[in-house]
Amino acid sequence: MTTTVRDLMTEDVRALPPNATVAELLELMDRLRIRHVPVVEDGEIVGLVSHRDVVRGALGGLDQLPMSQRQQLLEQITIAEVMVEDPETIAPDADLRQAAELMLENKFGCLPVAEGSGLVGILTEADFVRHVLDLLDQE
Repeated sequence: MTTTVRDLMTEDVRALPPNATVAELLELMDRLRIRHVPVVEDGEIVGLVSHRDVVRGALGGLDQLPMSQRQQLLEQITIAEVMVEDPETIAPDADLRQAAELMLENKFGCLPVAEGSGLVGILTEADFVRHVLDLLDQE
């Protein structure tokens, strides 16, 4: 039996619209302890933002500012300004090997899982680690 993306993906995905602020994004990431957030508009995946994107794009150079000024700026920067547009996606019924190869070759930390252009899940490196641990427990 072939293992598919659906077998490992996280279905309860938190997404934000492109006009959400980086402050909102960071609060969500911190609260849920996640590093990747799909960006969805009108039910379609339009982007993907990772913690790394935020550090490079929005936080670069802000560390010299007082905390109050930094927070003010983060409330003005939208996710659209730091996200990766039109990210690579994968179908839920795709072979897990295909997803793993795609992530490894491109150094992706995650893949949004889509049916058509609609978000149905996310597959992350953590999902693969969890899968390996499950396999080891079965030995």
